[in-house]
Amino acid sequence: MTYYENIKKLTKTVPVELVDFEQPRDQARTPTQASSNFITNKEQGDWAENLITRAVNENSKNFVAVKYGKSDDLVAGEEGFDTFYQEFQNELDTIGKRPDLLIFKRSDFDNNLGFDISQVPHYQITDYVKKAIAGIEVRSSAFLIDKYEEAMRLKTEKFIQIALETKHKILSDFSDVLNHPARQNYIEILNSINENTLNITNFRTPSWSSSKTLIEVKELFKQLKSAIKEIQKRDYLSITPKVEDIKVVYKWIETFNVPHFYFQVFFDKVYGISFEQILKIISDSDNDGVIFSVEADAKNQNKTTIKINSKSGVQIASKVDEPEHESVRKEMDRGRLLFYVTFKGGTAYLDLDKLQTILEIDEVEF
Repeated sequence: MTYYENIKKLTKTVPVELVDFEQPRDQARTPTQASSNFITNKEQGDWAENLITRAVNENSKNFVAVKYGKSDDLVAGEEGFDTFYQEFQNELDTIGKRPDLLIFKRSDFDNNLGFDISQVPHYQITDYVKKAIAGIEVRSSAFLIDKYEEAMRLKTEKFIQIALETKHKILSDFSDVLNHPARQNYIEILNSINENTLNITNFRTPSWSSSKTLIEVKELFKQLKSAIKEIQKRDYLSITPKVEDIKVVYKWIETFNVPHFYFQVFFDKVYGISFEQILKIISDSDNDGVIFSVEADAKNQNKTTIKINSKSGVQIASKVDEPEHESVRKEMDRGRLLFYVTFKGGTAYLDLDKLQTILEIDEVEF
């Protein structure tokens, strides 16, 4: 069975409620105006891509990373952007979404094409792309994952304590109020709450207002529900494939039969996961709300995004030296000014053994 045939088989197991591979992708509208935040995010993404490229090319004896993803320095609102964007959309329907990087064996690397083939028309490099051993989509996140996880652990512990203390106070101080037939259901709810059930507890906050005591109890229930909401928020940083991208990644795999991977770059570590593993994770409904969640991403035009716990992937760099950064002024049409941040330098310290494992490379040396 080829790689593509295996991926095709896996797509049949993905719930259509998440991704319906039988339906054509939704056509995107051309963005009309860029923001400073958008350009900063783009610069951060370009830095992350460059970080991985340098890490591979400076450490590998047998493999080469080549820039491949369709990109341009133009942003919405600049002359020529509409043409670029439409060509990009046409290519998505023709060959699918190019991953940001391709990994080639050095013996297959074309020196004439060099380390950047992102501007080469796809029909000129079809046979060359098929020689790649991996395509890598690089995503970036403006977090230090270790500090984030420690902060989330402390936050969760804090709100668990608040919730359990509030529950105890209600039961100990207001049991007589709750013993009224119209309120006894709340006693059952409170008795069911413990450290293991807080993640799934839900109830309607009472609206009692007819006495000082009832108002006091109502406020405690509000405090309890607020603490539970904090406990139930997603507490992990994620690898983030957009739902709309999964279809066009699959289209690219169908076209080239090259294994596809996502690398998530944080400012202290890098995690990787295969597209195959992503499909396996989202195909299992038992993973929903545990290993992954589906959210409308406010940072990405509210596009539906699958957020997979980074720890479900493989840590391929245990340390990242942060880049230098500086502010840039960009003048747009009609004299509109944008100020954004650029990133330069930094180093990702790859674990070559883990990188070989995730890419399923059999060679003795990477």
